[in-house]
Amino acid sequence: MSHPSHPAASVGALSLDAEALYSELLRGVRNMLTPTTRLAGIASGGAWLAERLQKDLGLQGPAGVLSSVMHRDDFAQRGLSASAQTSLPFDVNGADVLVLDDVLYTGRTIRAVLNELFDYGRPASVRLAVLVDRGGRELPVQADFAAARVALPAAQSLALARDDARGNFQFQVQDKD
Repeated sequence: MSHPSHPAASVGALSLDAEALYSELLRGVRNMLTPTTRLAGIASGGAWLAERLQKDLGLQGPAGVLSSVMHRDDFAQRGLSASAQTSLPFDVNGADVLVLDDVLYTGRTIRAVLNELFDYGRPASVRLAVLVDRGGRELPVQADFAAARVALPAAQSLALARDDARGNFQFQVQDKD
């Protein structure tokens, strides 16, 4: 059940406590770290996760941010969004890059982000950790670690939100237009 200071999003009878799932993600990412691992979060939810993980794991320097905007297959419809720009404060060449995202769904954002990442160099390996895997893949992409797997109707979206004052996470479930 949800703790009062950690609002949970309800998906049918399922309650998703983002803070509890973050604790699970922290444990999973800690087990995935190597001496050459660098964190890079997908803007914006994944970037928030990477930033907090970087701090909670005591890693040096800032985490990277990856934008999918320039490599999206729906760029003609979406255009440039106001999301963050890619910033990788580490050498991608030879690095073990752990990409973080809040919700894995179709796999299209991951495909775009991989193209963006390889524009910056050739990593030794790329792995993916997500807070929630909601299934519904359109591309052959899977997470190396997912804190939770949930089924959600295609007519709904699930997104991570962050309380900027306290830094706590919560989920927002919305009906798509």
